[in-house]
Amino acid sequence: MRSIKKIHDAVSSPIADLITYRALPTNSIDHIDPFLFLNHHGYQEYSENNNGLPFGPHPHRGFETVTFILKGDLIHKDSSGWESVIKAGGVQWMTAGKGLIHAEISSDEFKRNGGELELLQLWVNLPAKHKMTEPNYKGLQEEDIPQLSLDNGKVKLAVVSGHWENKNGAFQPLNDIQLATMHFAEGGKYSVEISSERNIFFYVVKGNLKVNGNEAKIHNLVEFDNDGEKLEIEALEESILLLGHAAPFNEPIVAQGPFVMNSQQEIQQAFLDYQNGEFGNWNG
Repeated sequence: MRSIKKIHDAVSSPIADLITYRALPTNSIDHIDPFLFLNHHGYQEYSENNNGLPFGPHPHRGFETVTFILKGDLIHKDSSGWESVIKAGGVQWMTAGKGLIHAEISSDEFKRNGGELELLQLWVNLPAKHKMTEPNYKGLQEEDIPQLSLDNGKVKLAVVSGHWENKNGAFQPLNDIQLATMHFAEGGKYSVEISSERNIFFYVVKGNLKVNGNEAKIHNLVEFDNDGEKLEIEALEESILLLGHAAPFNEPIVAQGPFVMNSQQEIQQAFLDYQNGEFGNWNG
């Protein structure tokens, strides 16, 4: 079995009135190559006539964002012309590539009526060869994402990308990034073998899990060594898990604000290109 290097606690990092826990980066862990960043927004309940999410137009270059809508909804709009409203259970996958401007806000209906809200946003790096690829976006509702029922219905696995239990994921990213969200009933069990050459991303969204003999609870990010290949997971209570794995790129990572590149010079160029309007026009 894979051994656990350390279990990290996400840190409270509220944004305006939005409850947020940041699992990556923190003082105890910077990244798990190629997984760069994870914000866990919520869980919280919004009252009627609220302001919704605070993520107005902002630029990105050099990586991808994968956003999981667990509760509530999310409007995506960007300078390349893509726009969608994704509801609970859906996922958005945006490849920023050479650069775009996007906004992530709540629908007018949500702002008017309020309700439950919970989101995860994961940043996945792009290798140098794909940093300046053309931007792309795809948003899928829950019914468009393959679902697996395992362990006599005690485990529900949403096949987001890659291959899980011989089922192809809903998204086909540029790189071999395998991602799934898993809902466990109490006592649900799941085991999987992942090559020791690949890095594992294991974040507990809700509940309490036992993985390879160690307990991991809500807001825990589990960091694994690259030794064994097997994960054995058991839910000690009703739980939600974000599970992923990928081969590390092993390239320099230089991140500054909304840009992630391989050198400081490339970061400076990104700021210049943005200021010169090369990320597209924002017509919000």
